Amino acid sequence: MKRVIQIALFIICFNAFGQQDSIKPSLKVSGYLEVYYCYDFGKPADHNRPPFIYSFNRSNEVNLNIGFIKASYESQAVRANLAIMAGTYSNANLASEPGVLKNIYEANAGVKIHKTKNLWIDAGIFGSHLGIEGAVGKDCWNLTRSMAADNSPYYETGVKGTYISDNSKWLISALFLNGWQRIQRVDGNNSLATGHQITYTPSKKITINSSSFIGNDKPDSAKQMRYFHDLYAKYEWNEKCGLIAGFDIGAEQKTKGSTHYNIWYTPYVQLRYNLSKKITLAARGEYYYDKNQVIITTGTANGFQTLGYSINTDIKIHAHAVWRIEARALNSKDEIFTLDNKSSKHNYFLTTSLAVAF
Repeated sequence: MKRVIQIALFIICFNAFGQQDSIKPSLKVSGYLEVYYCYDFGKPADHNRPPFIYSFNRSNEVNLNIGFIKASYESQAVRANLAIMAGTYSNANLASEPGVLKNIYEANAGVKIHKTKNLWIDAGIFGSHLGIEGAVGKDCWNLTRSMAADNSPYYETGVKGTYISDNSKWLISALFLNGWQRIQRVDGNNSLATGHQITYTPSKKITINSSSFIGNDKPDSAKQMRYFHDLYAKYEWNEKCGLIAGFDIGAEQKTKGSTHYNIWYTPYVQLRYNLSKKITLAARGEYYYDKNQVIITTGTANGFQTLGYSINTDIKIHAHAVWRIEARALNSKDEIFTLDNKSSKHNYFLTTSLAVAF
């Protein structure tokens, strides 16, 4: 087995470093910054939004959701990315990571392992392969993130192999990961987590994506296998109008070794319409079902069963700057929110942000 691994590594190195650069190596520096103000009508005294919200999660204060500086290197056969971040996004999403790891947005390196095909092996810290919404607001149709995005991985750490077809219609990726949104493993966890991603783009108008995660995110002594699948499709009729529809579903063993599973799922739909080159409208409808509280803990009889909807307006005030305004409501089966100083099934909030990319 050791000999096989050595031969495989030799082949990879031979293919990667034996290539001559036909593309001039380049180093690019970029950045992104998004400041926001959110007003929660529940008026939380500690200014924290509900605990299942991880982006734009502070109320009644001006704050930084995410800001990062990124350096990217690319040549014919080698590529690398390093981005350092700050903001309430990193405080919330990387709370379990130690020390300076909380400030790493991206840190990865890759080599091309085929002379003529677009086939790469990359390792390090990446944005998640699950879901259509990421941490960078300007790339998302809605200002705030959906419940599906906030409660599935935004980032991951591991090794992945990626193939993009010659006509760029297919992206196929296989991943080996440290866990469910982890840089550092859970203590006592030595389980291998895996995943896949297949993206089909038959035209500029249509994108269909299937992604998965299989692994255990607990110590081996309490191992509970988790299976998760993300499916979404995006269709853009023209430059003005587009639709995204998605469905996430997960299952986790009830106890170690059990043949019974707790299920959670979330369907969502997003619409976007460009009124002009500078003004865009978008809306989102979503539902999150987690009665057994695998992902979101409420301590109530019906767990987390919540309907959400929102509408937002984006105003492009500069080639590199976007001002956004969003109104959003959440309605839950149980009284998991606070409104007018008493328990409520409803949560309402307004958010505005200014995003600058360079």
